[in-house]
Amino acid sequence: MKQTEVNRFKKLYQRHLRLLKLQGKAQKTIDAYSRAVRRVSDHFDCCPDKLTPEQLETYFGELVDSHSWSTVKIDRNGLQFFWRHVLNRDWQWVNIIKPPKIHTIPDILTPAEIERLIGKTRKLRYRVFLLTTYSMGLRLEEALSLQVGDIDAGRKRVHIRRGKGHKDRLVLLPDLTLLGLRELWRRHRHPNLIFPNATGSLEKIQQATTHMDRGGTQKAMKVVVTECGIKKKSLYTPFGTVSPRISLNAA
Repeated sequence: MKQTEVNRFKKLYQRHLRLLKLQGKAQKTIDAYSRAVRRVSDHFDCCPDKLTPEQLETYFGELVDSHSWSTVKIDRNGLQFFWRHVLNRDWQWVNIIKPPKIHTIPDILTPAEIERLIGKTRKLRYRVFLLTTYSMGLRLEEALSLQVGDIDAGRKRVHIRRGKGHKDRLVLLPDLTLLGLRELWRRHRHPNLIFPNATGSLEKIQQATTHMDRGGTQKAMKVVVTECGIKKKSLYTPFGTVSPRISLNAA
């Protein structure tokens, strides 16, 4: 791209990010929609505001061959947002890109499989994280983001903040999960976070400003799944309750 075009792209791209935030989009959505704009710009080596419907039709035809329908759908939505809100243009031809509707049933991990997962997990923070996620049916980010003030031990409830759809909800807190959360907190005593993103000295852990890394947590859990010989694709599918036979004794 020529420098003038690069400058124009940067200006439009920053506006794209700003409008996504102003509309209250989740960070994952912002990342995905902005990636869609960068991808199409890199493909044509130009600022996307000059692209024609024919060029975009060709682009998505190639994207279908090289990426999953999930990616195609996300990129379509990201560019649609860019066209409508950043460029103030209509997006009539979007209907030509319609990913097929696929209805799948996720794999369900049994209580016995969960016991094996937790039993094989050596580090206490990951062990309690698994217990918390499965016993309360939480999404990965919901469990990682838990704070001390979200736990209502007296009423056996946990306040899940800004879950899917930016909605709050209350979930039941099983006795075993409460014991696990208490044991973990006794080890680090962070003033706010249940799963602080730090290792080493107690002082360092207590000063952590973010929760455990999402990618690192997923990687650690996949290792345990492999060790257990579980072939199911879904790692975070909730199953209800955890057997009280699970031990919390971990390093």
